[in-house]
Amino acid sequence: MKKEKSMTLPELINNVHELDACMTTPTDPLIKMMKTISGDFLILGAGGKMGISLANLAKRAAEQAGVNKKIIAVSRFSNQAGREELTKAGVEIIACDLMNESDVAKLPDVKNVVYMVGTKFGSTGKEAETWALNVYLSGLIAKRFKDSRFAVFSSGNVYPLTSVSSGGCKETAPVGPIGEYAQSVLGRERIFEHFSRQQQIPCSIIRLNYAIDLRYGVLHDVAQRVLAQQPIDLTMGHANVIWQGDANSITLRSLELAKTPPFVLNVTGSEILSIRTLAEQFGEIFNLKPVFDGTEAETALLSDASLSKKLLGDTTVNLPDMIRWTAFWVQQGLPGLGKPTHFETRDGKF
Repeated sequence: MKKEKSMTLPELINNVHELDACMTTPTDPLIKMMKTISGDFLILGAGGKMGISLANLAKRAAEQAGVNKKIIAVSRFSNQAGREELTKAGVEIIACDLMNESDVAKLPDVKNVVYMVGTKFGSTGKEAETWALNVYLSGLIAKRFKDSRFAVFSSGNVYPLTSVSSGGCKETAPVGPIGEYAQSVLGRERIFEHFSRQQQIPCSIIRLNYAIDLRYGVLHDVAQRVLAQQPIDLTMGHANVIWQGDANSITLRSLELAKTPPFVLNVTGSEILSIRTLAEQFGEIFNLKPVFDGTEAETALLSDASLSKKLLGDTTVNLPDMIRWTAFWVQQGLPGLGKPTHFETRDGKF
């Protein structure tokens, strides 16, 4: 499919305002979908690092489509700044503890639900809490919104480590989650699959890895280490990445692909990224020699995004853009979220 853009990409991104604007500019296909899809949007877990930009993207797409759709963001909203940003954008806010069934019962009935709730980092040592949030809650939400259609965030972590030469796991590949976090994410998928089949709930399941925002992500992690002359672990020597704006756009558009049993879609970039090569590219920009630790294993956590590309088209932001933007962002000391991806983890312990 032809690559479609709704904007000219900037040479550099100079501040958080420009970053947010770039990530939340809707593509033409997303605007077109907003004109045809029925119903409002409820975004559960919208206070997280991706949820704020996804809610803003949905709102901007609806506005540019000229349709009057409610975009409702639901979270505990411990991040007051995020709440204020969404309110300013015209997104409706509902503060809610989704583990509280009485709070969930009060949520409005909405046709389109984007399910972004989950926990990953800090799950080691809190396994029971991780399973409750990643699995048990999924059943509560599926039963509550049995008349809705869902886009459910999952993770590429449900796949086993696979040979780099294989090109990554396709959606039809056998799952093989490593560690309790990844197992609980697969549990989330299975719960939604159960209720999708039982209640005829249309679902798309988004197996994502790894979203890139200049304030965090694999590129940010590697660039920071190169600049600080810290060792870069090469054992997990390869990865997939995707611009967060593209990941959010694909997720919203996947609602048109939702079906029962759920439609599973890998959401990531089409390239397999070499961590060594990436570090060397940052080193050239920074005029520094990267410090490496270990050697590349023959396997890595990799997904094949060819189905997404076939059905929804190419991404709008390519790897050279992301590298250039990230290098400038990190070199200028612009804000980070302090949330490393731990992409190098091979034992599933987060």
